[in-house]
This record gives sequence, C-alpha cells and structure tokens, in this order.
Amino acid sequence: MTGDDEDKVNRELFRNVEKLRQLRIEHRDLDEIITRLSMDIHVDEIQIKRLKKRKLMIKDQIERYGSTLIPDLNA
Repeated sequence: MTGDDEDKVNRELFRNVEKLRQLRIEHRDLDEIITRLSMDIHVDEIQIKRLKKRKLMIKDQIERYGSTLIPDLNA
C-alpha cells in the first residue's frame, strides 16, 4: 500500500469514527428528549413516535458504522 492509499484509508477511518461519534450523541440526545416529553401529560404521541423512529434509525446507523470499524475476524 502506498502512502497515498494509507492516507485515504486513514481519512476514511477518521470520517467513519467521527460520524459514529455524532450518531451516538444524537441518539443520546433523542433519548433524553423522549424521556422528557413522556413526562408531559399533554404529550403529542405522534411526535414521540417520530422521535422513537428516528432514534431507531440512528441506532441502526450506529451498528452499521461500528461494524465497518471492527476488523473482519475471518480475514
């Protein structure tokens, strides 16, 4: 692997790690928002459902990005 190839791999790895970090922060923030909204007696159930759906989509993205960062043990 040449130096340029290594640089590209390192940049891609950094982007994936940064994206994973951002997704985890957003997932945690959504969890806090959902918890706070759930305590309100005048809660908008549709809004909570949307937030939960978004949170689940983010969780799936976290798993995808996480799996790309873990080396293939069969390789």
